[in-house]
Amino acid sequence: MTTDKKVKILATLGPAIKGAEDIRRLVEAGVNLFRLNFSHGDHSDHAERYGWVRQVERDLGRPIGVLMDLQGPKLRVGRFAEGKVQLVRDQALRLDLDPTPGDARRVNLPHPEIIAALRPGMSLLLDDGKLRLEVTANHADAIDTRVVVGGELSDRKGVNVPEAVLELSPLTEKDRRDLSFGLELGVDWVALSFVQRPQDIAEARELIGDRASLMAKIEKPSAVRELEAIARLCDAIMVARGDLGVEVPAENVPRIQKQIVRACRQLGRPVVVATQMLESMRFSPAPTRAEVTDVANAVAEGADAVMLSAETASGDYPLEAVSIMSKIIRQVESGPDYQAQLDVARPQAEATVPDAISCAVRRVSGILPVATLVNYTESGSSSLRASRERPHAPILSLTPNLATARKLTLAWGVYSVVHPRLQDMEAICRNALELAREQNMARSGDTVIITAGVPLGQPGSTNSLRIETLA
Repeated sequence: MTTDKKVKILATLGPAIKGAEDIRRLVEAGVNLFRLNFSHGDHSDHAERYGWVRQVERDLGRPIGVLMDLQGPKLRVGRFAEGKVQLVRDQALRLDLDPTPGDARRVNLPHPEIIAALRPGMSLLLDDGKLRLEVTANHADAIDTRVVVGGELSDRKGVNVPEAVLELSPLTEKDRRDLSFGLELGVDWVALSFVQRPQDIAEARELIGDRASLMAKIEKPSAVRELEAIARLCDAIMVARGDLGVEVPAENVPRIQKQIVRACRQLGRPVVVATQMLESMRFSPAPTRAEVTDVANAVAEGADAVMLSAETASGDYPLEAVSIMSKIIRQVESGPDYQAQLDVARPQAEATVPDAISCAVRRVSGILPVATLVNYTESGSSSLRASRERPHAPILSLTPNLATARKLTLAWGVYSVVHPRLQDMEAICRNALELAREQNMARSGDTVIITAGVPLGQPGSTNSLRIETLA
């Protein structure tokens, strides 16, 4: 098992990946889990790619996570009689429920929930924020606007509403069909798009149950305001900087990213930093210096994972993008101040035995030359606690549950082995030392920390810590 980096890589699958051999090369280059983007492709495409991942998982004998990313509601204007119009500053434009093709004076907005939510003075963004309108009046079936930033507007361009919370479910009928398919397929994570409020998480959780873990994508200002409540209800967070960078001023995105990473670290929720991390590598074999710095900053801030989107899904250099990202991660993690920064930002522990054990592990691994921390877990919760502490040593997570092992592919520093359920602490210690050696995570003479819960098999019961030397 390759454990020379602690921050994980989430790579998106798409037409650039042709088969299981491509998947294998990406895994060997550093990918820990894969994303199926349900905004593109059909179910047969995703099923085929999922099958490739599981084939490589079997061949390599290591768990590989799969995340399905739901499309969410796509808000768009209607069509124009001429296919497009040119909007100029200060002109008036009405958006209404009339499906008739539009012109430079009016266009269909087939979303009554937007019309109901907007008030005079609010902004409306079109075409990924390239055009900006200001609402001047609202009516039962239309809104009147003034063009603040003009330009060309064509059929079916996207609409963003940054200043209003829409009475809109994050799950469209398409999402519900996709979700049913993905859960039947066996995905490990579900990413929920267009999250606005905690109720959105509850709605998705009711459909998902315990069949997969739930990740909330933070891409709306309202979700940033409700961040803590949302994070408490889900299993992980994605900083979705694409739409977020449209809905808030671009200069605010770095601050919000730090805020989200800090909050997730405190709550013990894995956090993924995503979107355009190595965007130029879609068409170039080398990244820009700014992109390298962007990835390095996400690693230094304490993210659990960084994500590649089009770079691996449709780019010309998917393997090179993964290799560069792995190199950046390793370079940052080997720096003299990386661990010190993580220690300064460590979260406040709760007054529980599992948290006390996790804090002790971090402290011991900073005093002794610990090669690895071995944690026996049923549900994965104790490995997530250990990960939250960001210990100096990598975490070898032993679990009898393959689903738990796949879920933990997202967590910082955690590498899992599926192992039969054990009956006593002595058996755990014996097997922990054997597996640490087998996985090349410890050698003779190395110090190993072992944690588990006694009695065994009870999720969340970690209460035992052993320090052993590998013979």
